[in-house]
Amino acid sequence: MPVVQLSNPRKRRHSEQPTLQQNKASQHVCKRQGRSHLSGFQYPPAFWDNLSKIHLTKLALKELDRRNTQATLNSRQPYLRPDRRITRRVSAELKKSSQPLKSPAEYLRYCAMSDLKNIKQTARHGGPDLMDLRGLPNPSSPLESAMSLTQPKPTTNTTNTPSTSPYNRDFQQKLIDGSIYPEGYEFPDGRIPPQPANWETINQRLAQRRPSLSPSRFSDDEFRAFKRANALAPKEKQVIASVIPFIEGDIKDAKCVSGGIPLTSLDPLTDGTLVPGNPDIYYGARPEQLDQRVRNELRAHIIPSTQADLPIVPNFFLEVKGPDGLPAVAKRQASYSGALGARGIHSLQSYGQDNAPYFNNAYTVTSTYHDGTLKMFTSHPTQPVSSGSRPEYFMHLLNSWSMIGRPEAFRQAATYYRNGRDWAKEQRDVAIRQANEKVNEVRTGTLAIDPSFVQASSSAGEATSDGTHTIEALTEQIRTRAPENLTQTPRRLGHRPLKRRRLNTGDSDYDQSRQSGLQQSGSSGLSRQLENQDIE
Repeated sequence: MPVVQLSNPRKRRHSEQPTLQQNKASQHVCKRQGRSHLSGFQYPPAFWDNLSKIHLTKLALKELDRRNTQATLNSRQPYLRPDRRITRRVSAELKKSSQPLKSPAEYLRYCAMSDLKNIKQTARHGGPDLMDLRGLPNPSSPLESAMSLTQPKPTTNTTNTPSTSPYNRDFQQKLIDGSIYPEGYEFPDGRIPPQPANWETINQRLAQRRPSLSPSRFSDDEFRAFKRANALAPKEKQVIASVIPFIEGDIKDAKCVSGGIPLTSLDPLTDGTLVPGNPDIYYGARPEQLDQRVRNELRAHIIPSTQADLPIVPNFFLEVKGPDGLPAVAKRQASYSGALGARGIHSLQSYGQDNAPYFNNAYTVTSTYHDGTLKMFTSHPTQPVSSGSRPEYFMHLLNSWSMIGRPEAFRQAATYYRNGRDWAKEQRDVAIRQANEKVNEVRTGTLAIDPSFVQASSSAGEATSDGTHTIEALTEQIRTRAPENLTQTPRRLGHRPLKRRRLNTGDSDYDQSRQSGLQQSGSSGLSRQLENQDIE
C-alpha cells in the first residue's frame, strides 16, 4: 500500500500567509475600481441607435471610442496570447522574429538608394500631412508590446471624479423623440405648443396672497438670513438643506414629501434607455389615501418607488442646482419629472374608463432653483397624434424670479411656490377621491350572481309592480333543479327554517351586511348559503 506523504504544515502556513494578503489587496483594488466605475455614466448602445440626432457631447465621444475599440479588437488578431508567459525561449523567438526599431537619422543613413529617392521626392512637397495625428504613442517593438500585456499596471490612489452627466443634449433629444417637449419648443413647421386650457385659473390661484409671507410675519431680517444662506451654500446638498426651507415654509404633512430617490418603479416614458427620474424634492399623497385595488392596477404610473411608505401620485417637483450647476440640466430634469407626474395624474383621473379623455388641462407643477433664481412650470399631456402613438407632453413657464434681489421678489416667488404646492395637492386629492368613488360603486353596485340563478328568478315571474321579488320563486326553481339527495335531506334537530322575506332593491332598510356577504361570496357563495338552509 503506497504511503501518502503530507507536506510540512509549517511550510504550508508560511506559504498561505502572503496569499491571504494578496487576496485582501486585490479585493481592496476591486472595490476601489468599482467605485470609480460607478462614478462615470454611459448610456446603453440602444440609446444611441434609436436617437434621431446625436449631439457632440462627452458621452457621445465616449460611446464612439468604445465602438471603435471594439471594432479594432474584433478585426485584429492578437500577436501574443495574454495568458502566455514570457519565458527565455519565447523572448528569444520574439527577438529573432522582430527587427529593432531605428531612429530616423539611422534609417536614412543605411536605407537603399531607391527608398531615399522616394523620401526626398515626398519631402519636396512638404511631406505627409500629420495634423490629424494627436496623442499618438511612441512606436514600440513586438517584444515590448508582449511584455506590456503581462506586466501589471501600477495602482494609484487617485479616484476618478464624474465628468459626464446623463442629462445632456442627447438626453433632451431622446425626450423630444419620445414626444416630451421642453419649455420654449417649436415644431419644425413653426407651430407653437398650446398652453393648458386652465392656464388662467392656475395663475389666479397661485397669485393669491398668503398671510405667512406678509411683511409683518416675514421680515427683512429673515430675508437677509435667506440671502446669507444662499451665499454660503457651495454645493447642491447644502442648498437643499439650508436655502430651500426658507422657500417652502411650514410643511403640514411630512409624510407627503420625499426626494433624492430614483423613481425606478415607474414605467419608462420612451424606449427604456433613459435613466430613471430623480427629483430633488417631490410631493405626493400618502399610500393609504388611495384604494388598494387602484394602487395595484396603476402602480406602474403612480407608485414611484418600491418603498411602500413613500408618497404616491407625485405632481409637484423641485430640481435644485448648486452655484456651479447648470440651469439647462435642471430644466431637462424638470421636464422629465413633470412628464412622469402628468402621466400618473392622467392615469388616475381616467381610472375605470376605456378611452381616457384628454382635456388639455395641467395638474402638475415643476420648479427649478439655481443661484437665487426660481422658475416654475406646468406639465400636461395631450391627445396622441395617431392611434398607437404616445401622448405628447408639454412644458410651459409660469414665471421666474430673482429671489435674492429684493424682499418683495422673494415674497412673490415664495407665494407662487407655496400656492402651487397647495394647488397640486388639491388636484391630487380630487383625482384620488374620484378613483376611490369608482371602486366603491363597483363594489356596491354590482352583485356577482350565477346566470342560472338569474334565469331562475326571472322565469319564476314573481315580480311585483314596485320592483320587488319574493324569494319563494327563487327557492322553488332551485328545488326543481337541485338533485334528489338535496331535496330529500331530512331537517336537522334544532335547525330553524328559513323565514320568508321580501328582497326589495329600493328599500333603504335592507340588511347591508347580508348584501355585502352576497357580493363577496359571488355565485358559489350564494349557492352554498341556500344549500345549508332548509327550503320550505
